[in-house]
Amino acid sequence: MVKVNLSGLELKNPVMSASGTFGYGKEFAEFFDLSVMGAVVCKTITLKQRAGNKPPRIADNSCGMLNAIGLENKGIEYFLQNALPFLEKFDTKVVASIAGVNPAEYAELANILDKDNRVHAIEVNLSCPNVSHGCQKGLFSQNAEITAQIVAQVCKNTSKPVFPKLSAMAADITAIAKACENAGAGGLTLINTLPAMAVDLKTRKPMLGNITGGLSGGAIKPVALKAVWDVYQVVKIPIIASGGIMNANDALEFILCGANAVQIGSANFVNPLACKEIALSVDKYFEENKLNSIDDLRGKLEYETV
Repeated sequence: MVKVNLSGLELKNPVMSASGTFGYGKEFAEFFDLSVMGAVVCKTITLKQRAGNKPPRIADNSCGMLNAIGLENKGIEYFLQNALPFLEKFDTKVVASIAGVNPAEYAELANILDKDNRVHAIEVNLSCPNVSHGCQKGLFSQNAEITAQIVAQVCKNTSKPVFPKLSAMAADITAIAKACENAGAGGLTLINTLPAMAVDLKTRKPMLGNITGGLSGGAIKPVALKAVWDVYQVVKIPIIASGGIMNANDALEFILCGANAVQIGSANFVNPLACKEIALSVDKYFEENKLNSIDDLRGKLEYETV
């Protein structure tokens, strides 16, 4: 297996699940041993239980998938008492994804999780496009100042690696990435879903109860690739790629553009074995091409400057 190190988080391979697409792993454990994965990134948790958006919450379309779940979850206490005991059974790392309405809520969540050794890293969800963020219009990750405030507060309250999850819907994602790095982030997850919508011509109604949601799947892969490549040029911390990774070739392309690890999201809805198959295929590619470490491929895109 191709091992990776994400600012102290040691993974047996670079394949992770994407938050919100894998639950807490229980449903997928019925199909394969989660120990084959580098890490399970759990669905985003908040301090208190959150009801989420009204249904319908998922809409299929020709270019990908839209969702407007609204970060439905049962809160931090449920996560500690029910999700973590299950994940303890597997030889894989656990990354908790957190969200709040202000820096104080993010900090409180980080403080609680810091005390639990069953959690190995924290992903900071700053960019979900289908929830109200309370203290400002738009996404936290569209504003470098508030992004830095939240990341700094999270880092202050935990010794675990911190990975802010950013959106490509920023005027300059590299500026947001640099703000995260300067605030103490141990890595970056790029990217979240893109704001989008779908309508039903027959009923003349939106296909999502929330009207708009987040687009994921193969349609956003080119956007995610560019985000990873752009950010790779300006930061020194690890990059975790997410966005349209449907197979091993997709994963390898992201590594070639600068990613240290990859997250599998929409592919899990199409194929519940996606994480396992991609992990094994990536390992096979490295073995067949006599690549000994992730750095033998990472950022090795060959190109000529204009």
